[in-house]
Amino acid sequence: MSEHLVSPSTGTLQPLGIDQVRITGGFWGERQQLNATTIIEHCEKWVEKMGWVGNFDAAIAGRLPGARTGRQFADSDVYKLIEAMAWEIGRTGDLAMDERLRALVDRIAPVQEADGYLNTNFGRRGQVGRYEDLPHGHELYCYGHLLQAAVARGRTTGDDLLVQIARRAADHLCEVFGDGGIESVCGHPEIEVGLVEFARYTNEPKYLQQAKLFIDRRGHGVLGDLELGRSYFQDDIPIRKSRAFAGHAVRATYLAAGAVDVAVETDDEELLHSVIDQLAHTVAARTYLTGGMGSRHEGEAFGGDFELPSDRAYAETCAGVGSIMLNYRLLLATGEPRYADLIERTLFNVIATAPGDDGQSFYYTNTLHQREPGEIAPTDEASMRAASSLRAPWYEVSCCPTNVARTLASLGSYFATATAEGIQLHQYAPGTVTTELDGGAVGISVATEYPNNGEVTIEVTDTIDEPWDIALRVPAWAKEGATVNVNGTIRNAGPGTVTLRETFAVGDTVQLSLPVEAHWVEPDPRIDSLRGQLAVERGPLVMCLESVDLQSGDVNAATVDRGSLTDDSGRVTVSIGSIGDVSDEWPYLDPAVMGAPTGPTTEMAPTTLTPYHAWANRGPSTMRVWMPTG
Repeated sequence: MSEHLVSPSTGTLQPLGIDQVRITGGFWGERQQLNATTIIEHCEKWVEKMGWVGNFDAAIAGRLPGARTGRQFADSDVYKLIEAMAWEIGRTGDLAMDERLRALVDRIAPVQEADGYLNTNFGRRGQVGRYEDLPHGHELYCYGHLLQAAVARGRTTGDDLLVQIARRAADHLCEVFGDGGIESVCGHPEIEVGLVEFARYTNEPKYLQQAKLFIDRRGHGVLGDLELGRSYFQDDIPIRKSRAFAGHAVRATYLAAGAVDVAVETDDEELLHSVIDQLAHTVAARTYLTGGMGSRHEGEAFGGDFELPSDRAYAETCAGVGSIMLNYRLLLATGEPRYADLIERTLFNVIATAPGDDGQSFYYTNTLHQREPGEIAPTDEASMRAASSLRAPWYEVSCCPTNVARTLASLGSYFATATAEGIQLHQYAPGTVTTELDGGAVGISVATEYPNNGEVTIEVTDTIDEPWDIALRVPAWAKEGATVNVNGTIRNAGPGTVTLRETFAVGDTVQLSLPVEAHWVEPDPRIDSLRGQLAVERGPLVMCLESVDLQSGDVNAATVDRGSLTDDSGRVTVSIGSIGDVSDEWPYLDPAVMGAPTGPTTEMAPTTLTPYHAWANRGPSTMRVWMPTG
């Protein structure tokens, strides 16, 4: 049984399933374990506590709409939770979790109506009618997450009740929204990726055709207008004509991922290259150093080119998930390592940042400059979303915790791929990779402490009696100093892909050495909000200055000496001074008359930087990624 996260029918690279790529420890192994033991169960507790699973019970008992809780899309978080559970069961065989999943599905199944319609917020007496609020109702969005959950369940366990529910729902959508039906789309893309993957799983072409209809309809004003503009839900310009991602960042990345799926399955090169071009522009001009996407709190949206303010960064966790979904699909389609580079950046600096060390608190947004210390969120009630303060156990809109859970449960799929020639390793963690080539089974084991250091040892565990490939990604940040050692023969390696073709023997080793030492990063001068500032990266990790490590305790007044960067086996320090407290003087000076501040007003002192993903795990603090130079 294939346990692939996605399974395109064609592409440069072939996906490997969670049964073929096993993460066994290290940075990501620890987070997968935290997900398995804590995060998923935490999400289960909260969807019950908030009444979102209870909405299905209320529907069966005839207590809707009065008894319904949560936003109109609350059903979707139950489905994302189930998807996370399904991948985790496939990864570990957790029988207790399997029982809990089945119990959830048993509560959902009786709510589905005879024609396949399934939603707790619409269609009953006292509720808005079916599909009467497509711009904001999220009905199709919920179906998309249902279909993705069903694919996870089907590929890890087989056709069971959840898959049957999803098939009836997909048939219903094709009947209602197909040719001659409702010629519109959902305000929040997601159904597109769900339909395409369900088509791949079931081998039913009508689901793919319906996804194509949704892609082709969007951008023609079918959803009407709203105060934020039609770009909010990507209905202002057809996707083939867009130049960059705009509007709501999660919607934009989900839509682009669905468009890639449709393009690959229909051999639509124009559509595929349109998305490739849009992503290239978005990465070049609308993406944060962390990989975060979305710079405007209003509309949870992308800003214009180079509109990337640190202290107003929205960078929603779900937009990070959407970016990873998109880049993985483009990696499979093209084989280009730049997509794996962005996956790595986003995994380490958005996905790893969202959950706290306890696995029971989460960021919804991911600012790059916290001006005031956060407030500790109540542990027994949901918090409002939006501004980053401290991680909260749950939100009134909690799309992000369940999105993190499903991403971590399926994480191995992003780490390696295959071709007829061999294995490609895109991300680095301790683990194993196996696949079948024409000549038989091949496999490798990986040992590394990455990203703490840059040494990655690959040992051949299964092989064939003919040459085959082991391909390794050298990240774009490793501009010089990377080397590859094959059984004692060392060669330099630049950014991109290093392909080693050998008749490998069991026990042969490949050593990849990456220069993870900390280095300065300068912003593009067109980013107005960052002129005169520097940041620090260490390997794939963005570093930050946190007030708990600062003598003055005020990151807002901090200034950095650009000649002071040191990296002592991962302990990164810079010299920080302060430009002084706020005074009552007019702050806009004429240097010709009054003179201007010449530098810090306090003595520079060595200060430890912390990985951005770890910030705010030591209590309330202020923080900044970009530091003004002295």
